[in-house]
Amino acid sequence: MVRDDGKRNFALREGDGDEPSVFSGNTPRQAALKAARRLEPAGSEDAAEQTELRLREKGTDKVHIYDGWAWEETAPDNKPDWMPGEITEANVSKKGIEHLEE
Repeated sequence: MVRDDGKRNFALREGDGDEPSVFSGNTPRQAALKAARRLEPAGSEDAAEQTELRLREKGTDKVHIYDGWAWEETAPDNKPDWMPGEITEANVSKKGIEHLEE
């Protein structure tokens, strides 16, 4: 279901079907990146392990499936004062879409 501002809501699904978190974004990838940033970060992108993320688009039976990973990186030199020295970066790779039969 698309909101007035063009954003859609995506629920993060666990293996047992629970949906503990909701992420919003204009695209499923945008929501998946937000979910991936909550993963436990590795020391570098090369050392990061991929985790499967399943995001159900609210109001539909579509489940977008991504592999996501996160890592820590040093913040840029021109960072604002409130930003910590280490930041979490994330990336995702789309695996496909499934349709629920519930």
